[in-house]
Amino acid sequence: MKHDSYEASCSVCKANAGEVPSQGGVIWEDKLWFVRHVPSPYALAGWTMFNTQRHVQGPAHFNDEEAKAYGPVLRHISRTLEEVSGALRVYLVAFGESTPHMHSHLIPRYSELPSEYAAFGVADLMRGVASGAVPGVPEEEALAMANKLRDALKASPPPA
Repeated sequence: MKHDSYEASCSVCKANAGEVPSQGGVIWEDKLWFVRHVPSPYALAGWTMFNTQRHVQGPAHFNDEEAKAYGPVLRHISRTLEEVSGALRVYLVAFGESTPHMHSHLIPRYSELPSEYAAFGVADLMRGVASGAVPGVPEEEALAMANKLRDALKASPPPA
């Protein structure tokens, strides 16, 4: 969706508008939020991005509608990701340094994840997979998880 606040120089705005292909497609979106799987290389199946549709830096700058919806929508998507992935929990990470458009990472924490990649170590996993030093998950596995999450959110969408 191309939001009224779209900024051509913003990579998140471009992804939300469909100008940058999202591997696995759009998982879920409404007028406020956009969810997609992270692009390859894939560190973990189900590692998704949760973005605002509006070009806004982060929760401190949400309008009242975004602020009211954020918690319930984030809870629903995180809980659904736990259910479909079998993850022990879902990490939420949002720094907002690379792009000044609110985007957060929802990262499933699987029981078989080596302890060195738990918590803050998950960033080392992503860097290792990106550099080729650590094997990632196959594309088919990541895209299958994106499809499972999409199907689950279609069957039971987040609150409006």
